[in-house]
Amino acid sequence: MPVNSTVEVVGLKQTINGLGKIDKQLQKDFKSDATQIAQPAINAGKAVYTKVPISNFANDWTQRKDGRRIKGFSVDKAKSGVKMRFDTRRNAVGVILIEQKDQGAAIFEVAGRRTSNRLDDSLRIAGYPVSAGRTRLIGPAVYKARRGIEAEMLKVIKTTIATVQKEIN
Repeated sequence: MPVNSTVEVVGLKQTINGLGKIDKQLQKDFKSDATQIAQPAINAGKAVYTKVPISNFANDWTQRKDGRRIKGFSVDKAKSGVKMRFDTRRNAVGVILIEQKDQGAAIFEVAGRRTSNRLDDSLRIAGYPVSAGRTRLIGPAVYKARRGIEAEMLKVIKTTIATVQKEIN
């Protein structure tokens, strides 16, 4: 007696989690393909870091509140700090995240987006404004590369769905 089943894809997050339940290797292959597709956005995120934004920003400094040492901004470290990860948690905002992991570059990206401060004022004067909830360079660069990635990702999702349906039937 044949068994019929249907696969319903609600979203990318559910697809990745569902693949892990069906076949771990299929999930790994999907993530590998998605990483390759996201490479233009990662490269765009790395390409925006070309110089130290303001003088003395490359130097390490001590945080006033608790005396913690904070690494200064380095172009090479900023480029190597651009990383991609998958976030398939239930309350996650995005599934494929392109993040800045370098401390100095991350501070540069978000300084002053909630409340204005001296660093934000200096960065605005230097030509690096930021809006509430946004980043200075990496966000706009990745957003520009987004359309091509979404189209390619849709193709991979459809191919993966077809593969899963073949294995089920």
